[in-house]
This record gives sequence, C-alpha cells and structure tokens, in this order.
Amino acid sequence: MPQDVFQAISDPTRRKIIDLLAGKTMPVNDVAEQFDISRPAISKHIKILNECGLVVMKKEGRKRYCRADTRKLMEVIEWAQRYRKFWNDRLDALEAALAEDDPPNV
Repeated sequence: MPQDVFQAISDPTRRKIIDLLAGKTMPVNDVAEQFDISRPAISKHIKILNECGLVVMKKEGRKRYCRADTRKLMEVIEWAQRYRKFWNDRLDALEAALAEDDPPNV
C-alpha cells in the first residue's frame, strides 16, 4: 500500500533522511550511520519514503543505494504554495482592515 507523502514528511527523521540524500546517492548503511537509531529503524524509514516516491532505491551487488526524488517533493511544494498565497492574501486584508481602524498618531 503506497504511503501518504504528507504522513511520510511529518516525521523528523524522514525529513533528515531526505535532506541527507538531496543531490546525492548513498548506501543505506551510510545513511544509517548518520543517525543515533538502529539500522533496521532507518531501513523502515527509507522503505516508507520509497513507497511514497520520495526516495528511489537501487541495488548494486550486495549494497542498496538510495537517493531523494525531488519530483514528488515539488508536488508538495506546489500544494503548499496555494495555501501560502491564500493565507498571505487573508493576512494582507486583515492588516489593511486593522490599519483603517487605527487612530492617527498625534
């Protein structure tokens, strides 16, 4: 069952894994060495990221390599941008309304 991207990035360890893999490919063991949790726990995080398309896995010989796939992150950014514009517009309108109610400085 594919994982939800938003659920996947809600975990701070998984966000750190994505940051670590941004722009480079690393063996899973090297990724695990960057964290103070067990290798099986990191493998589980990477599996979740892989299932939702945020990390791509490749096996070469006995090693498994992973890299971040930023295309899926772009979908998240585009979704968030819509709400950013919405809230910026609302806050700008609130600021303007509050400014109208402020008495002039004497």
